[in-house]
Amino acid sequence: MTSNPAVRPEIIDFYTRSDEAARLHDTATGTLELARTRELLRRHLPPAPARVLDVGGGPGTHAQWLAADGYTVHVVDPVPKHVSQATALDHVTAELGDARHLTAAAGTYDVVLLLGPLYHLHDKADRLSALTEAARVVRPGGLIAAAAISRYSPLLDYIATTGITEPAIQDGVRDTLDQGRYAGQRGFTVAYFQTSTELREEITEAGLADPTLYGIEGPGWVAVKAIEKYTATNLLNTAMYDAALAAARLAESHSALTDASAHILAITSTRSPKEPPARGLARRPR
Repeated sequence: MTSNPAVRPEIIDFYTRSDEAARLHDTATGTLELARTRELLRRHLPPAPARVLDVGGGPGTHAQWLAADGYTVHVVDPVPKHVSQATALDHVTAELGDARHLTAAAGTYDVVLLLGPLYHLHDKADRLSALTEAARVVRPGGLIAAAAISRYSPLLDYIATTGITEPAIQDGVRDTLDQGRYAGQRGFTVAYFQTSTELREEITEAGLADPTLYGIEGPGWVAVKAIEKYTATNLLNTAMYDAALAAARLAESHSALTDASAHILAITSTRSPKEPPARGLARRPR
């Protein structure tokens, strides 16, 4: 693993200035991401009480509902503001840390969540370090859930907001489509966006079991974002939001639609010593 890696300062600055705590509650697209992530995790989580390490857990948005469900939750995040926010939540503990160098002892958690770190690590070696650290601290056979931002989400986002008509935006989107790297030109910080195929390959290369992959928001998030942009209307608790949620559920068993989501969720675990590396095509979600 990388020796004492540093989190890029522009990432710390972005999350210090932005309101990540509100992002998943204030808009229909954010709430769609939260609702779908929660329902997919609940489908796979072991019964409470179980120990959950929420790596890159931000202000504790997921830790909060996990704690309410009866889990013991500890958040690790590199942003001091987030650690303070998570620590203030009931029944949640938090520490400043890095996904590539966890302080937890080996095999001490039933579940490890990586719902943010992978898309802030430009280098493959760092993403593999985060995945192998998760494998180290989870108990044998324990659950690991990792999220990625879809390689195609900037293109779809800029269609919804019409930014794609600007030549500079087209250049940035073209680079992201070709290389996965996002330089943080507008509305976000530096990031790395993955295809579902690449996410699967890196998870298995890190020694984890062949993952089940889900498109979190489904294909309807683009329509929701466009309507909110052009009507200045919050679509929470509307028929359009319900339609996008229904579409996400219908699409999840069709791998061709996985990358149409803004985010992709991988569910995996440590591989049995006798289990060979995964081969072949993506399988349908269980």
